[in-house]
Amino acid sequence: MIIRIVKLSFHPEYISDFKTIFEESKQKIVSQKGCNRLEMFKDINDVNVIFTYSWWDSQDDLNNYRNSELFKDVWSKTKILFNKKPEAWSTKKINEVL
Repeated sequence: MIIRIVKLSFHPEYISDFKTIFEESKQKIVSQKGCNRLEMFKDINDVNVIFTYSWWDSQDDLNNYRNSELFKDVWSKTKILFNKKPEAWSTKKINEVL
């Protein structure tokens, strides 16, 4: 299982635009082969920062999505809204406490 964390920083006037893009795309993204879950979080200290978390069965599944037309479409609409370069991490869970 791969958890992809992406930190996105937006111009304040474009945050609602990103939320619309996310709403319009989220079901399509989570329907991609190997995608199990998708969430969006807002930074509590910086109102311009949003994180997305997506859970993938494998790195190959994530890469297939990142090379898909869906990703290219979503990313082309999103990247013009940034006020800083996005950051991304691919992670694997090593421990969990419930």
